[in-house]
Amino acid sequence: MNSNVIFVFAKWQVAENQLPNVFNLLSEVSEKSRAESGNLFYKIHQSQTDENTLILSEAYQDENALNEHRNSEHFQNIVVKQIVPLLANREVYLTNEVLN
Repeated sequence: MNSNVIFVFAKWQVAENQLPNVFNLLSEVSEKSRAESGNLFYKIHQSQTDENTLILSEAYQDENALNEHRNSEHFQNIVVKQIVPLLANREVYLTNEVLN
């Protein structure tokens, strides 16, 4: 992968009884995020031990692509305004690949 590629890992702890709502909203977000020109992948994972823990793994070709994603209408309107209030906790890590 290109050294400019930015990998995003987000750990979401979904609030009790909100998982169906989050999944419903994530279906649109994931579709629109994957369609972004600078998106390399957008994957959603669910913990095997706690169904309310989701891990999102994403990759963007560079910082500009990541900024475009974060400023996109679907990110701002769905993730920030609708999903984040349904989460008990949210951690986001921006990384670069060092070994492959």
